Formats: sequence, C-alpha cells, structure tokens
Amino acid sequence: MKRTNILLKIAAGLMIIHVIGHSIGHSGWKKSTDTVQQEVIRQMTGPKFPFMGVTRSMGEYFDGYGYGCTIAMVAFVLVLWSISGELATSPRLAKKAMIAIAICLLAWGLDEVLFFFPFAAATSLIASACTLAAYFSYKGASLAIYSE
Repeated sequence: MKRTNILLKIAAGLMIIHVIGHSIGHSGWKKSTDTVQQEVIRQMTGPKFPFMGVTRSMGEYFDGYGYGCTIAMVAFVLVLWSISGELATSPRLAKKAMIAIAICLLAWGLDEVLFFFPFAAATSLIASACTLAAYFSYKGASLAIYSE
C-alpha cells in the first residue's frame, strides 16, 4: 500500500507543477512583443459575437477554457491526494477512482500532445502512468471495477 500511496502523491505533485505552469503561461497570453501575435490577440479580444444569450470575444472564451482547465487540474490534484489517504478505509472506491483518473489524465495528455506542447503533455502522461501503476500495484481491492 505504501508504493500505491507514493505513486498517487507523485501523480498529484506532477499535476501541481502542471497547474502552476499552466496558470503562469495562461496569465500572460495577451502579452507579446511580436507584431503578428499582437494582431491575433487584438482580433481575439476585440470583436464580440452573440452566442447562446451572451456576447463574448474569442479571447474571453479562450480565457474561460484556460480557467476551466486550471479548475480541472486542481480537481485532479485534490482527488489523487484524497485517494492516497483513503486506501485503507475505502479500498474499492479508491480502486475505481484510480482507474477513472488514470484514463482521464491519459486523454488529457493526448490532447496536449495534439494541441499544446511536450512539457504539458509529459506531466499529464507521467501522472497518468503513475496513477495506472498505483492501480495495478494496489492490493486493497479486487480488480473488478464495477462489482458490488
């Protein structure tokens, strides 16, 4: 159980690093000295369009997605850390949560491979691998995910 706990805390730590990097990077996306980037930023933050009852710019949607990603990554951290503390008391729930989080982090990492950059993808994919390794190393519950 100690190995499982350590793997889950490593995954949580990687996602904390990811949250910090993402937050720093996202907070500065509107600041650029490149004239082409400045024009793109101006176009994203200037014109607004009606959509589903609100009028927003593409930049506002981009900001919203960025904040949503931060919230989701914080949730990953909290759930991973919480699972590590519940291995003895809630083994079946911990096991189910581990596989769910591992799959979500894998999908998150693949999205980052396709649309973002290697460091972001690496933190999510390694966190997924740690969580998956924790799942398979954990002996506190059966491997049946949906059994009662």
